[in-house]
Amino acid sequence: MTDLSFRIYPEFTVGLNILNRAGTICKTHGTRALIATEQDADKHAVERLITILLDAGVEAILFDAITPYTTADTANVMAELACGSRASMIIGFGGLKTQAIARLTAIIARSGLEIFELLDGKDPESAYVSGNKEDFLPYIAILGETDPFVFAQHFIAIDPRDRSVKLIKTPKGLCAALLLDCECMKNAANKPVSTFDAMSIALEAYCSRSANFFSDALIERALSHYSRLIVASDAETSVEDFISAFLFTSMGATLSKPGIGTSLAYAIYGRFTVEKTQCAAILLPHILEKLISVRPEKMAKVATLLGAATDGLSVAETANAALTIIRTRLAEHGLPSHLQNLDLVLDRLIPIAEAARSLEFIAYSPWTVTSEEAFELVKQAF
Repeated sequence: MTDLSFRIYPEFTVGLNILNRAGTICKTHGTRALIATEQDADKHAVERLITILLDAGVEAILFDAITPYTTADTANVMAELACGSRASMIIGFGGLKTQAIARLTAIIARSGLEIFELLDGKDPESAYVSGNKEDFLPYIAILGETDPFVFAQHFIAIDPRDRSVKLIKTPKGLCAALLLDCECMKNAANKPVSTFDAMSIALEAYCSRSANFFSDALIERALSHYSRLIVASDAETSVEDFISAFLFTSMGATLSKPGIGTSLAYAIYGRFTVEKTQCAAILLPHILEKLISVRPEKMAKVATLLGAATDGLSVAETANAALTIIRTRLAEHGLPSHLQNLDLVLDRLIPIAEAARSLEFIAYSPWTVTSEEAFELVKQAF
């Protein structure tokens, strides 16, 4: 039996119109918030959040300069703003890059740490003086898309020196609160590519060498939601199903580990500013082929959870039924099937494989992933 030891951070609040509670939740952390969001964020939603905070007695300072080209060093600008404005908390209101910059800002604003120290692997807790929450600013996440590392003690950031992806360690308790509002997540939920992206993380964590009975139970529950979400339909996706699947996946992936497909998707997204969700969806069938060969029993269980007709089939045949279902659903949704459809050039993807393989969680892959094998997956998907 795999050893199991965990503590889930942060406290999270999920539901319809949860944004209304942002003022009450944030007020417990001070009276001045620095909000990080994207340049192209929904202005109405941002103004609504600011109004909600003000009504609760929390002054809001807005930093809305995050773009698809933003890298980790943007947190330096935010940290200066946080110090100059005496912000008592950092709010990440948006997608993956926004959350990464907000987390980095929360870590460095009080600690005196340098961004490049963190990118080069320094554990922020080793630099803190008091070893308590006074060493960093509380970080509050209001998500606009799925973030597989929201419950983890690390996250992925983009190194400005070469746009490679790096795994950043975070202090315990950095994320003070997580708010998942159905309205804020609606756009992501209604994009089938977001579902396949999150599903890819779930399947890799399910088959990881660090998987355990608890992570398996969570991910199997997530897969029951994905089985409904990936059915092609003109009707809008159930936001409740999407958020439920995301929560079970994120908790399961924290207790287990994602894999090389997740890492490659982040690495390509970081270097070329294409959508990470599209990269993950394109890589998914090729990752599944490998998972079927190394974890046939688990992939057979996946096929059952996805509703495959498995009567009379062998384990190998049942496992392959999962791949057939996913390939079919990807095609039904008209999603791109090759990386070249994203205007990428194969020769420029060679450094991506090494950067992706170097992320720490790849050590828990159910097979040994070499740089050559990582690039082979990229070539197959190209």
